[in-house]
Amino acid sequence: MSGFQQVRSDLGMQLRQLREAAHLSGKELAERLRWQPSKVSRIENARQTATEDDITQWGRAVQAAPEVVEELIDQASGLLERQDSWRQRHRSGLAALQEDIRDLEMRTTLFRVFEPGVVIGLLQTTEYARSIFTRIKRLYNAPDEIDAAIRVRMQRQEILYDQTKKFRFILPEAVLRYRLAPLDVLRGQLDRLLAVTALPNVEFGVVPFEAPLPSALLNGFWIYDGDQVAVPTRTRDLILRDPDDIAFYERAFEEFGEVAAFREEARAVIVRVLEDFARQSSD
Repeated sequence: MSGFQQVRSDLGMQLRQLREAAHLSGKELAERLRWQPSKVSRIENARQTATEDDITQWGRAVQAAPEVVEELIDQASGLLERQDSWRQRHRSGLAALQEDIRDLEMRTTLFRVFEPGVVIGLLQTTEYARSIFTRIKRLYNAPDEIDAAIRVRMQRQEILYDQTKKFRFILPEAVLRYRLAPLDVLRGQLDRLLAVTALPNVEFGVVPFEAPLPSALLNGFWIYDGDQVAVPTRTRDLILRDPDDIAFYERAFEEFGEVAAFREEARAVIVRVLEDFARQSSD
């Protein structure tokens, strides 16, 4: 067992002991925290690193002493600093990573997402997701859990129908054309995007090729409410909570929103790409 995994195992064991001292089962604790029961299991069995917020809620639910909670938070902070490597995160498995994201999404009310390289996960079809996860597995040598990861990703998409949440998605037209999947899969993915644009709580934007760009298309980013920003790179998954960082990405999102096409104009761009694909298939 690596040093990282040993420390995470010790943290999970301490949290389990606190739960047991409070005479709570894993299911009972999950109900108090409004988590999936699997999250409690993953944390206790060292398959997921608890965040500072996770430990604060856990400690409150089991009525742990403040000094005990502070010590556990310090341990978790050290782990999270070491875990931001994508290689380390993917060793836990593709499905576990999707579960982590779902937990954060359940707590979020406003999503603002800009993605310059791939169709946004919450909007992916099953077969498009399969193509993406297959590439991730090869790139990061992740455990072979593609079917499980797809299942969780599809479950994540149920949140789109929660009218208490609002979603603002923006991606460039090029993403609609990237050959990250076979042509028939891409056509199905575009049909899915056309359907999503009709949801009342979803604002879907496409930056057309002809639009003047406010800045270079570098990394994508996810803004969760106004609390934090996730900025995935090829080797690091940056979680930014500094107010200045959050404000920077909020401004960047609005700038892309100013040049993006929405509603019927966005649908027109998608239809244009579908027509191009149809011509390519007939050639």
